[in-house]
Amino acid sequence: MSDLSVLSGKTYFIRTFGCQMNLHDSERVSGLLDSCGCLQASAPEDADIVIFMTCCVREAADTRLYGQCSSCKSLPPSPSGRRIVAVGGCIAQRDGSGLLTNVDNVDVIFGTHSIAHVAELLADAFADGDLHVRVEEIDSGSATDMPWHRETAYHAWVPIMTGCNNFCSYCIVPYVRGREKSRDMNEIVDEVAGLARQGVRSVTLLGQNVNSYGRDHGSAPRFAELLRRVGDTGIERVYFTSSHPKDLLPETIDAMAEVPSVMPQLHLAVQSGSSRILKLMNRKYTREQYLDLVHQVRDRIPHIALTTDIIVGFPGETEENFEQTVSLVDEAKFAQAFTFIYSKRAGTPAAEIEDPTPREVIQQRFDRLVKHVEQTAFDYNQHALNTTVPMLIEGTSKKNNDVLVGKSPWNQTVHCPVPQGCDSSSLIGRILDVHVDTARTWYLSGESVGDPR
Repeated sequence: MSDLSVLSGKTYFIRTFGCQMNLHDSERVSGLLDSCGCLQASAPEDADIVIFMTCCVREAADTRLYGQCSSCKSLPPSPSGRRIVAVGGCIAQRDGSGLLTNVDNVDVIFGTHSIAHVAELLADAFADGDLHVRVEEIDSGSATDMPWHRETAYHAWVPIMTGCNNFCSYCIVPYVRGREKSRDMNEIVDEVAGLARQGVRSVTLLGQNVNSYGRDHGSAPRFAELLRRVGDTGIERVYFTSSHPKDLLPETIDAMAEVPSVMPQLHLAVQSGSSRILKLMNRKYTREQYLDLVHQVRDRIPHIALTTDIIVGFPGETEENFEQTVSLVDEAKFAQAFTFIYSKRAGTPAAEIEDPTPREVIQQRFDRLVKHVEQTAFDYNQHALNTTVPMLIEGTSKKNNDVLVGKSPWNQTVHCPVPQGCDSSSLIGRILDVHVDTARTWYLSGESVGDPR
């Protein structure tokens, strides 16, 4: 049995890469360490424990992790005189002890299904100085049952399911996160209701494919039902991610339109505008079916902020295929799009496809796409000009402490001067109406109207 008392008084620092699920996992790890008497540090040099929560969706994440681990070698001595470096998340799940091929100063490695055991792994590493690795194929302890340390008092990540069954040909996620596993609906609703009672104003429901929530329990997907029940808890703002287009049902669109607390924002990853490439990607929908979904959503929620993910340079993508992606962006009029150059991931079917397209051609296509994305984002934000939007205040601008920064219901970034006579720190987590007089590509700005609430 591990002696967890060795962790009491130790300081820790967590750096998180990747998706919102990783952010939530980090909050759980932080909460677990807090419960063991550890203290959060503001920088790696001040920490006895440095943890990297990793993502392996793109190759750049691997390189970044190796650099971050190596940089720990040059840190000054830790407060206790002994520093433990730990790697968790998707790269840890994928590589296990093989991670040591690329870094030689890691003491603890734990996979996506093993985060409930982080404290004992760290305690054992402090006790004996050996490498400790725990990578399992199924959860040996539910992360959702762990304590958590939220970074903000006004927002919470709420996982509704883990894993993915889709096996897109380019994606490593099903191999490192496992198959879909939905949480009990009553448990989720109780959690959100409890968060609302604590003063949390905004939640994001998390899953690799939230639209298939409940299917693994032997029923039809129940995500629409979950949205309605979460909407009855008293929480003010509900977001969710991610949504696979093939599973977005009419009843889910209806719930989004009819539940006031479900915000008018939808992330619907398209990945490509070419039906040929979508088939190679194993996305299970066509260009036409995706655009039909876009029209269905906009018919029910006219001003919805539609966001997406797009991959450029998938193996075999031709100029014609790429132009189909550009034209889809122009037609769908995304409020925001996250664009990526294809990254080969060993072990996925797409990694076996040879592609003669020169890298410089792919880069040129990527740059062209970004210009279209920037234009559609700019155009979308113009709809907010001369309107008043309720901003959930997140803090102040990194460039100017006299300017508040927050989010609109459409998940747009909003800037506003701190109202006269107000202390900015006391405003975090409150809602302030902002009359928008400037709409740029990536943000709105204006003057406050009325009092914060």
